[in-house]
Amino acid sequence: MSGGIQHKGIITSIEGDVVRVVVAQQSACEGCHAKGVCGEKGKERIIDVETRYADNFNVGERVIVSLVNKSMAFSSVIWGYALPLLILLVTLFSLTKLKVEDGMSAILSIVAVAVYYVGLYIFRNKIKQKIQFTIFKE
Repeated sequence: MSGGIQHKGIITSIEGDVVRVVVAQQSACEGCHAKGVCGEKGKERIIDVETRYADNFNVGERVIVSLVNKSMAFSSVIWGYALPLLILLVTLFSLTKLKVEDGMSAILSIVAVAVYYVGLYIFRNKIKQKIQFTIFKE
């Protein structure tokens, strides 16, 4: 199997070469110190895995979904959390340094992060091509 991050899940649908898998929160989340602020607590995620072997799987089957390599996981964390935080802080401190009122600085910083996330959404298909999953029978 792959050396990347793995999640157990259940296949909910198969459409062509795309296998849709529901992945429940990992047990490792229970012991995590950041579980209260993470946003993943108690959530299920849906992962679409494109594979030419979709015919080998059945709806309801338990599977393991894995990122092809660990650098993809690191890249996802950078794009999803680190860059927005950096944008927020740089915008906030820059506007404060320019003597913009505190409330307005905060609002504009949040708007800058929102614009960033809209950009991620617009380019989601391009990003999706770079993040590849594999699927294995459990």
